[in-house]
Amino acid sequence: MGKKTNVSETSATAALRAVGVPFTEHVYAYQDHGGARHGAHEVGLDLHAVVKTLVMQDQDAAPLVVLMHGDCNVSTKALARQIGAKSVSPCAPEAAQRHSAYLVGGTSPFGLRKSMPVYIERIVLALPRIWINGGRRGFLVGLDPAVCERLLGARAVNCALVAP
Repeated sequence: MGKKTNVSETSATAALRAVGVPFTEHVYAYQDHGGARHGAHEVGLDLHAVVKTLVMQDQDAAPLVVLMHGDCNVSTKALARQIGAKSVSPCAPEAAQRHSAYLVGGTSPFGLRKSMPVYIERIVLALPRIWINGGRRGFLVGLDPAVCERLLGARAVNCALVAP
């Protein structure tokens, strides 16, 4: 596992600490466009248990968050069907940053700037532990996936596509 390093507080870690959620901290050297694969490799984790936080939008440009396995993509058609939207697409990086207050590559579902609906790939919830961005590039937190349902009100969906 990645070694624990003293990390300054982020909005995400402050939100988790405020409600007493236990988590571990894992710091790694961030790489532009390295994504979850790079983070998992650097920290020595199974990519399937590293969860990406994706800021997306529906046909009306209303933002939403999708939590997905690091080794999968989102089927936007399947997601749209399940949430009752006509369509879903990724937000432009500038819009994602505006909605979340996090830089792309450092987006956490915890401590978001604005309240957004959160959807989580159903199989993520079956994992014993996940690692998800802690609110800064190159920083993951390890925690129980049930926290996503309990704290974020995340709704389980089936929209994973195995990434090529």
